[in-house]
Amino acid sequence: MSTLRLTRVLGAPPDRVWHAFTDPAALAAWFWPQRLAMTADTDPRVDGRYRLAGQGPGMAVEGTYTVVEPPSRLAFTWRWHGEPEQTLVTLRFAPAGTGTELTLIHEGFADDAARDNHVKGWSDCLDRLPG
Repeated sequence: MSTLRLTRVLGAPPDRVWHAFTDPAALAAWFWPQRLAMTADTDPRVDGRYRLAGQGPGMAVEGTYTVVEPPSRLAFTWRWHGEPEQTLVTLRFAPAGTGTELTLIHEGFADDAARDNHVKGWSDCLDRLPG
């Protein structure tokens, strides 16, 4: 199994970054480019479901929250619509001065190639994260 790890320091406090990941309207506003007309449904509680979808085939991901500890830790399963592989994403939000150090760990990829396919996607998404 292969794991991806990314860290960003953001200018917003942990509660605002948490909100950006758990509020459907906030998540839809930044996660994928506007041209995809993204929709988001979230139920941020253990065993609650989420779904992110954009226009076009293969542009939907869904899963279940496994850890919900506001505003410090959030974990959820990750499965592309129509794909058999399920992985796990863990987000850690730590205070960093007046901002937040965000650590993203995405694990359970079958191989390094599958992991590497997600590095650019996650990097692009996190670069659009407000704060």
